[in-house]
Amino acid sequence: MSDGQLRELTQAQPASAAPPFNGAATHRGVSTELDRAIERSREYLLGLQYPEGYWWGELEANCSIHAEFVLLTHFLGIPDPKRWGKIVSYLKSKQLPDGGWPIWYGAPGDLSITTEAYFAMKLAGVDPNDPARTKARRFILAQGGLPNVRIFTKMWLAMFGQWDWRDTPVLPAELVLLPSWFPFNIYEFASWARGTIVACTILLTLKPVCEVPEWAQLDELFPSGRDRTSSSYGKKGDLLSWNGLFRGVDKSLRLLEASPWNPIRRTALRKAEQWIIARQEEDGTWGGIQPPWVYSLMALHTLGYSIDHPVMKAGIQGFDAFMRETDETLHTEPCVSPGWDTCLAMLALQDSGLPPSHPALVNGAEWLIKQQILDRGGDWQVKNPNTLPGGWPFEFKNDNYPDIDDAAIILIALHKMQWNDDPRMRRAIQRGVDWTMSMQSKNGGWGSFDVDNAKEWVTHIPFCDFGEVLDPPTEDVSGHMVEMLGRLGLRGTSQAIERGVAYLKETQLPDGSWWGRWGVNYLYGLGAVVPALKWAGEDMSQPYIRKSVSWLEKRQQPDGGWGEGCESYKDPSRGGQGPSTPSQTSWALLALIASGDAAGHAARRGVEYLLMKQQGHGSWDEPEFTGTGFPNDFMINYHMYRDYWPLMALGQYRQAAEGDSGGR
Repeated sequence: MSDGQLRELTQAQPASAAPPFNGAATHRGVSTELDRAIERSREYLLGLQYPEGYWWGELEANCSIHAEFVLLTHFLGIPDPKRWGKIVSYLKSKQLPDGGWPIWYGAPGDLSITTEAYFAMKLAGVDPNDPARTKARRFILAQGGLPNVRIFTKMWLAMFGQWDWRDTPVLPAELVLLPSWFPFNIYEFASWARGTIVACTILLTLKPVCEVPEWAQLDELFPSGRDRTSSSYGKKGDLLSWNGLFRGVDKSLRLLEASPWNPIRRTALRKAEQWIIARQEEDGTWGGIQPPWVYSLMALHTLGYSIDHPVMKAGIQGFDAFMRETDETLHTEPCVSPGWDTCLAMLALQDSGLPPSHPALVNGAEWLIKQQILDRGGDWQVKNPNTLPGGWPFEFKNDNYPDIDDAAIILIALHKMQWNDDPRMRRAIQRGVDWTMSMQSKNGGWGSFDVDNAKEWVTHIPFCDFGEVLDPPTEDVSGHMVEMLGRLGLRGTSQAIERGVAYLKETQLPDGSWWGRWGVNYLYGLGAVVPALKWAGEDMSQPYIRKSVSWLEKRQQPDGGWGEGCESYKDPSRGGQGPSTPSQTSWALLALIASGDAAGHAARRGVEYLLMKQQGHGSWDEPEFTGTGFPNDFMINYHMYRDYWPLMALGQYRQAAEGDSGGR
């Protein structure tokens, strides 16, 4: 990207603009109420900014995260009764009446999560007659007990002698020795899965067992008794299917594992150990997320690392920054999201009319510029070796795995600051655009962390019965990238935009919607894709876009809002169905505004829903999980989604009312 191209940033205009707002929606009473709502929301959001310039809200997940912290600290020999007691109090506060714990708010109880929570409570010394334990035990047995839990839960149980290691998949440490050009290697897995899998190869190879007191054992959770329990694991499939093939490989590996002669085992374990250590972040985490972080600590401890070793010490202390503690309860976040929260908060404030010179925006931009990863590569370079780093982390620290989605939204926020004469800003934008463009996959879309991470067959290994293990291009990330490139309007980006638009057209579903990978679900997909198409210069009157608008209009709730439950990932027919939420209503509004339908009845009713649901202090209530980690298996409630998405939607709606075709 040349200096001349960078100077065009503030002059870039959308290739097609929404028609001017008109008519009844600009009635003065509504306008006044809208102005007041925007002001309240803006002031509330400004009050959430940290002195350093960032925004950071809680990232809430299911209770297995907190239970596993109890199990981890016992495994490492560093029990903390005070923290354990507070975690137990938090677990009890989230237990359902039937004794289970859900994957997301409003979901039924989940057997694996409930088993881990029960084990943590028992290990923490909760009385056997405590109602929480009694109800949980009944729930687990009613669901078939320990034989029916997921593989990761069985691994946890095996590490404490509560499950037989022989009834877990084989994942040999030798996997890390396979080169990146080999068809099956660790770089064919998604970044988050890769870090987990490398650590698990050590655990599944060495099969450690940490003893627990007799009173903490789980014999009562075997419906037929521990000695009479048989187990199966992994996905079933025909002999000639991928599942059948990998189950055959699993059996063969068991024969090799039983052999006393394995000349490369020690080399493989050493390689896995070095790989893990090389990827620890400055804040002590691995990948900035709990699964690879927890398993890496356990793997290194199994290899003989003491808790006083600098790597272990940093990893253990890193949890302090992830803790949310009150006088009575404590829980840990699986990940932190300041990069994501900051750029979206800035966009919302910018859309609300806050000028670029406002100190909050200036401080936010300064913090984002400092966060850019410029001097260190990461695993993304395995498939993209000829590009300089230039991305941003989702978290405070994650140099190994910069996030394409975050980078796209951050670049939009920085572009809107209009700092064309600031050399730091020029470099940040140039490196960011160059890096994100280089991460475009062959099919024209973008994944989150890697290029062309889409070999579907690797998902069929028996180990992969939980969560996503691939990072293929997705509609929402690709939409954000196309929007960013269209907004910046730079020469040299047109081919990337064209390929991105072609990908988005190809992935539109027959009913007019788009699937959402990182937000629930079709509402999130539409909220990301339709604005992207506008900024790419698409004619918004085209039938395929009108079809998406029709999809939204048909799924508007009687209260004027939009909502969608996490169940839509399993049952697509439930797309766009569920109780209205502020964040999902905002995504629908962003799509309608971008499509040129801000003046329509649906958009007005959506705005009225947000005005009606706004609380006096300026925020909204949203207990629902509208964020996605792993579709179906790991869902997220971003506690700031209720703050910046509605402000963004209301701000853009007002811009449309005032005839500003620029939008967000």
